[in-house]
Amino acid sequence: MKFALVIPDGVADEPQAVLGGKTPLQAANIPNMDQVAASGIVGRADHVPASMPSGSDVGTMSLFGYDPLEYHTGRAPLEAAAQGIELGPLDWAIRCNLVTVKDGRMASFTAEQIPNDLAKTLIEQLQRDQCGNEHWKFYAGVSYRNLLVYRARNTPAPFGPDTITTPPHDITDQLIAPHLPKGPGSEELLEVMQRSQPLFANCPENQVRAQSGSQTATQCWLWGQGQRPNFKSFEERFGKRGAVITAVDLLRGLGRLIGWKVIEVAGATGYLDTDYAAKGRAAIETLQQDQADFIVVHVEATDEASHEGNAAAKVQALEEIDRHIVGPVHQYLKSQGDYRLLVCPDHPTFLRTKTHSHGYVPFAICGTGILPDGATTYDEVAAAASSVCLDRGCELMPLLFRQ
Repeated sequence: MKFALVIPDGVADEPQAVLGGKTPLQAANIPNMDQVAASGIVGRADHVPASMPSGSDVGTMSLFGYDPLEYHTGRAPLEAAAQGIELGPLDWAIRCNLVTVKDGRMASFTAEQIPNDLAKTLIEQLQRDQCGNEHWKFYAGVSYRNLLVYRARNTPAPFGPDTITTPPHDITDQLIAPHLPKGPGSEELLEVMQRSQPLFANCPENQVRAQSGSQTATQCWLWGQGQRPNFKSFEERFGKRGAVITAVDLLRGLGRLIGWKVIEVAGATGYLDTDYAAKGRAAIETLQQDQADFIVVHVEATDEASHEGNAAAKVQALEEIDRHIVGPVHQYLKSQGDYRLLVCPDHPTFLRTKTHSHGYVPFAICGTGILPDGATTYDEVAAAASSVCLDRGCELMPLLFRQ
């Protein structure tokens, strides 16, 4: 039997006035997701424990069947794994966003989707400067998403469980002062962030971007710190060979750490302009070539639309996922015999707040051995009416594979 999971990241939401009082899932034309719901079961799951910050690192870990209370050490170590960065037992990885701060407020947590070449230039400048400490090593990623590794060099790092940092996408348009790093190691993190400001301001390439009218990166923002996690492989836990399609390093890294094959897709951007159809084709090809028993397709676009507070873009992204991924993948699976298909996001991301949120998300499962439960649509209202409610989201994966 083959299995598939489609993740419309952050899709769960509230009713929107601009959508006639409907949620994006209710407002979107998603006949293929509705078909999954109508031919199977609909329920809700909570992937983010109340004691943990809501984010894709926690949410997807739970969605993949790993209790984040047991396995989670931080977001950045997962992204380090995606880049093949080895962490020593005393090392720490830290997420390094390139951001735009204006008048003390987080104007853009992406520096307006800063181009890769400029981002690399700024990261290289940070590395040359070393921000005053030989322990730091910067790694360029994709656009605003970059990494900083603290190499302990056989001495304990200053960070610890009580070190507090804030994801920049959680404070869009807000004053940054209340959200600066706090606790052990915070002085070192603040020093790096402060020293990045004059470096970026004096970068000629950054100045050219400013002159063109685009927002520039004014500094780096450090968050999501953590040490190397220790996972059991997915195949050991569930007996399935996994593969993941994503444009986000976090998902690539988590996939590699649990033993999945990472499928790279040209045109996958991690943004609203991603090539949805290419992702759908790659999922089918992965199954056709028997590279995996379980294929996961992650799409970041719905989450990005929420971070921008753009309801129309969120609806459009949903419809693209439905048309180009859920529909073709479901059709292929049905043509091959026994299968199961799951559609589920990792966490809610509200258009109103532009941030990740705690709470239940709707899921739908259909396929072999799954008896329809009477639902006809895939949305928050249908999920709330279901008797299937998982307070621990990590129990959803065993439900998918249950015989």
